[in-house]
Amino acid sequence: MLSAFQNHIKSNQLFQPTDKVLLAVSGGKDSMAMLHLFVAAKFNIGVAHCNFQLREKAADEDELFVQQTCQQLNIPFHSIRFNTAEYAEKNKISTQMAARELRYNWFEEIKNTHHYHSIATAHHQNDVAETMLINLTKGSGLSGLHGIKAKNNNVVRPLLCFTSDEIQQYISTHQISFREDQSNASVKYVRNKIRHEVLPKLAEINPNIIETLNKAATHFSATENILNQKIEEEKKHCFTFENELVKINIKQLRELNPLTTYLYYFLSPYHFNFDDCEQIAQSLNGYSGKQFFSTTHQLIKDRDFLLLSPKTEKQPEPIIIHTINDFAEIPINIKFELIENKNICFKTAKNIAYLNADKIDFPLCFRKWKEGDSFTPFGMKGKKKLSDYFIDEKFSLSEKEATWLLTDKNDNIIWVVNSRTDDNFKVNEQTKTILILKTY
Repeated sequence: MLSAFQNHIKSNQLFQPTDKVLLAVSGGKDSMAMLHLFVAAKFNIGVAHCNFQLREKAADEDELFVQQTCQQLNIPFHSIRFNTAEYAEKNKISTQMAARELRYNWFEEIKNTHHYHSIATAHHQNDVAETMLINLTKGSGLSGLHGIKAKNNNVVRPLLCFTSDEIQQYISTHQISFREDQSNASVKYVRNKIRHEVLPKLAEINPNIIETLNKAATHFSATENILNQKIEEEKKHCFTFENELVKINIKQLRELNPLTTYLYYFLSPYHFNFDDCEQIAQSLNGYSGKQFFSTTHQLIKDRDFLLLSPKTEKQPEPIIIHTINDFAEIPINIKFELIENKNICFKTAKNIAYLNADKIDFPLCFRKWKEGDSFTPFGMKGKKKLSDYFIDEKFSLSEKEATWLLTDKNDNIIWVVNSRTDDNFKVNEQTKTILILKTY
């Protein structure tokens, strides 16, 4: 078994023989077998143990057992106690999910602090089979069917070449002490129900069910790699990145088949699910303005693009300008200058506004647009609805959301910032003082 263990590490390039590896050891048979194999292979290791304080005295005894084992073997030992139940309640997640988040965050902290190269966990082939079945019942795609990867960034699984029975045999042969977690027998947890009830039934149909599911996981993982390459190729044709805004070309999308599946692989990193993607696909032939939301992002169907951006928490508050000097204090990057109307050379640029200061009544206000807003665009006569102006100027929905308006004390629009000033505030021969505003 030691030889198979070493070959698995080498063939999967889990780490180099000289690397310092942090072992996650609970005290159960799997992690104790892993510890024994690492010691036998003479790797440079340390041990990390989490006490989740969920099993009262038994949890403390587990911690003491692992600590004493490390002392006997002269191995660095790291431990921590978590108030797991409190963390789960505070973050509104299950106890198991809370334990997972707590331990992996702490493992990463220990790795960085004490300069370990990798974190090793004692997952084996039965864990792969159980994870596949759990994910399958949840409606997972390929990403959930490759089970557990041998290496995921800094986390390695050196026991994935063994079944639970093989580990049990190794424990018995070498008379390795371990702690039994009584909660492993309870079928109130989904994984235990799969382990104790579902897999034994499947073994009646296929006695080699663990091996079969692990081979399938390898096949699914390889298939996913090929699929991801294709997804990335098509993504390059459809996606344009502009800072935090992602523009997805609708014309290019329509050429993809099956469209909903492509959308799912494009958008799942932004936390959109398959049902969301079905609705988005159906919206492509509809009117502009349809919005979709994930937990982290918003997607807007525009004329030619799907506009994807991080979800905004709320509309920015209006910014009041009481005096000319307040322009220097606001969070909008803007320069201001008040000059006499003498021999001025005007530059034509959307980010510069030349305003008749004689007609401007303070306080001014920078705010976002709202329905009913109207103004007289520079060079035109008569009022125009701002919504119509946006359409004529081909503003995208995201550009409309990003646009600020500068208004006077009576809420008259002075400047659609970075677009056009109102004709009523233009500079003419009678203007004595000019206010120049320039965004940067």
